Amino acid sequence: MKTIALIAHDNKKDEMTEWAKRNKSVLSDYELCGTGTTAKLVAEATGLEVKRYLSGPLGGDQQIGAKIAERKIDVVIFFWDPLQAQPHDPDVKALLRIAVVYDIPIATNKATADYVVTSPLLSKE
Repeated sequence: MKTIALIAHDNKKDEMTEWAKRNKSVLSDYELCGTGTTAKLVAEATGLEVKRYLSGPLGGDQQIGAKIAERKIDVVIFFWDPLQAQPHDPDVKALLRIAVVYDIPIATNKATADYVVTSPLLSKE
């Protein structure tokens, strides 16, 4: 079973929970994980099980990156806020870089996330 990581910066958490509620039926077919508060909020909003890593600024982005390198995460949905400075910006860039290095889909906004979860490729090996 594929694993989808869910991450959202503070100003995007509401958008992530609304997106997850709309896509609950698709997400229920996959293992889910996420960083700190995002994982908690998505789990509460959808009733789905979401494995929770640390908050992004406390190392959660790095934990997700490590799981990508171990080939244990297959897709990342990361609603990031490009207009807000992040204290852990180097970790965010490292996460984006590792997703590219390992050639996994990484959606950084709602439109791309919709394309990813509706793609017939998502359910293939």
